[in-house]
Amino acid sequence: MKKNIAIVWGGYSSEFVISEKSAAGIFSFIDKEKYNVYKVKIDRNSWEVEAPDCVYPIDKNNFSFTDSDGKNIRFHFAYITIHGTPGEDGVIQGYFDMMGIPYSNCGVLASALTFNKFICNSFLKSFGIDVADSILLRKNDPYRINEIISTLGLPLFVKPNLGGSSFAITKVKESSQLDNAVITAFREAPEVIIESFLQGTEVTCGCFGTSMGITVLPLTEVVTSNEFFDFDAKYNGQVEEITPARLPEEITLAIQHKTEKIYRLVGAKGIIRVDFILTGNGPVLLEVNTTPGMTSTSFIPQQVNAAGLSMTEIITAIIETYSF
Repeated sequence: MKKNIAIVWGGYSSEFVISEKSAAGIFSFIDKEKYNVYKVKIDRNSWEVEAPDCVYPIDKNNFSFTDSDGKNIRFHFAYITIHGTPGEDGVIQGYFDMMGIPYSNCGVLASALTFNKFICNSFLKSFGIDVADSILLRKNDPYRINEIISTLGLPLFVKPNLGGSSFAITKVKESSQLDNAVITAFREAPEVIIESFLQGTEVTCGCFGTSMGITVLPLTEVVTSNEFFDFDAKYNGQVEEITPARLPEEITLAIQHKTEKIYRLVGAKGIIRVDFILTGNGPVLLEVNTTPGMTSTSFIPQQVNAAGLSMTEIITAIIETYSF
């Protein structure tokens, strides 16, 4: 009997539109001869499945749906591709744990940890991973612009502490820009992280785990004429992505080793991506992404292709590894 696979996409954040693209990518990669594949959209208004003949509501009591013939269809596995909450922060993982439904990516703790940039970086720093200096602000926290600049210098970055996809990130070059940057970031999340600027080359490294062990992928070098790897660079083509990265072998191996170390430290599952800035003093962690973009041109498929591997085979291995 074929397993029923739900590609779970959508979410409650600005990253909804990116999630939709990733869902289409994953749908194209999954082996339809082996699995029955359905897209399941989750938003604040509804949970619904896109079946071949119709769209049906999901029964949240057991994550199933009833088709037009009255047949109740349950899912054997969930492939989560919600960028942002509730898919990247551990919330939907907790739901699936309660339902007894296996899923593709990190569990509750690892997802919650990596979703919070400040906490994740602080955790990994304690294990010798280099990270940027940073300050955390929560809603209504008082802050002094001069103290922040004295601590972190200029330029600096202001980001939502929870989330991704480069929404609401500002590169602050002058003290007069800091207040507006903080206000912009707070519109996206209830916490804001302010980080020191690091000069260097941005690289990203994918990594995945199956029953065969952990595989680290080739690096991608990110080159953009924009101020940084912002939303337009990431999703509107204002970037050059070079895979494999043009780096000496020893540097490539060092970053791949750090990526695997991070995978193990956070207790990751499935496919993750780790972003670094390669400075004059070595690689510095930017972010751990446990739900990376999965369109045909996203970093992970690029790296999989460069490694001579197949997205279809990798996704099959992940489903079979984590299924009950």
